[in-house]
Amino acid sequence: MKVLDRRLLASSLACALLALPIAAPAADAIVRRSLPDFPIASSVAVPGTARIVFVSGTLADVAKPDAPAGSPERLGDTETQAASVLAKIAKELAASELTMADVVKMNVFMVGDPAKGGGMDFGGLMKAYSRHFGTASQGNLPARTTVQVVALPVPGALVEIEVVAAR
Repeated sequence: MKVLDRRLLASSLACALLALPIAAPAADAIVRRSLPDFPIASSVAVPGTARIVFVSGTLADVAKPDAPAGSPERLGDTETQAASVLAKIAKELAASELTMADVVKMNVFMVGDPAKGGGMDFGGLMKAYSRHFGTASQGNLPARTTVQVVALPVPGALVEIEVVAAR
């Protein structure tokens, strides 16, 4: 083959390769930056192409219907309430064809637990949270804020959680 023919062939191949579709860049992926040794993300970047679902603040279901309204026993301790809230959020996400793995942001509002001297029961929250996030089967971690508040809308409520999910 002549040198000119080889150059023409190489040039034609290069043009053909440039015309091939290229896979979407990683910029279209949700990127989570984890904190060392703690199961939350320090940040989550969501591309503009993602579908985003906002789940309103969610409170626990009644754990013991026979307990007096407003009593600590009626809704349960922090772990029980957080588990109930997270299960309700998972169900709400499923209605939008999403899962807990799609949660990118979580805001947690906690009332001080009288059984804990008025401080929030962070350990109880983490026990329930750790069943859904940072597990071997679900390693996607949301960015999260947890704050103590004076009260929640339902007497006896210790935990309210809202999330943003994206896919």
